[in-house]
Amino acid sequence: MPRQAQSRRVPPAAVTERGGDPPAGRSAPGRRVGLSRRQWPVLAAVSFGGTIGASARYGASLLWPTAPGGFPWTTLTVNVVGCAVIGVFMVVISDVWAAHRLVRPFFGTGVLGGFTTFSTYAVDIERLVAHGRPGPGLAYLGLTLFAALAAVWSAVWATRRVLAWRQP
Repeated sequence: MPRQAQSRRVPPAAVTERGGDPPAGRSAPGRRVGLSRRQWPVLAAVSFGGTIGASARYGASLLWPTAPGGFPWTTLTVNVVGCAVIGVFMVVISDVWAAHRLVRPFFGTGVLGGFTTFSTYAVDIERLVAHGRPGPGLAYLGLTLFAALAAVWSAVWATRRVLAWRQP
């Protein structure tokens, strides 16, 4: 009679000791699930910054509302300005200033991430198409992408030029 291969059940702890993931619903022994003490301040900084950025974007939409079916100039402007500020900010914190570890999460991810908006951009395109304006919707799709990338690139270039010019 041929010898049958025995299936060997590997205990979950053995899987994680070899670097594999624990089975669904279980955590590895000794492994903490959740945020560490060092991550809580980062989460708080991003949350607080996001509140500020999203409130500023909402304020812009109240000051400069878009009519139903109208071209979303406010969202376009907010996204382009936000991208330009991201370009300046990244040059400053990477080339000039040794910022505190929470500055980038607060301002870059939080404030500017909350200020700029991909979700509103997508909804604006959908609304233009739903109002029978696919041409402006497609133009807005391309214009936002081009203008946002140009804003980041121009801001990085201009910031580096200004910094080089100011060097003694």
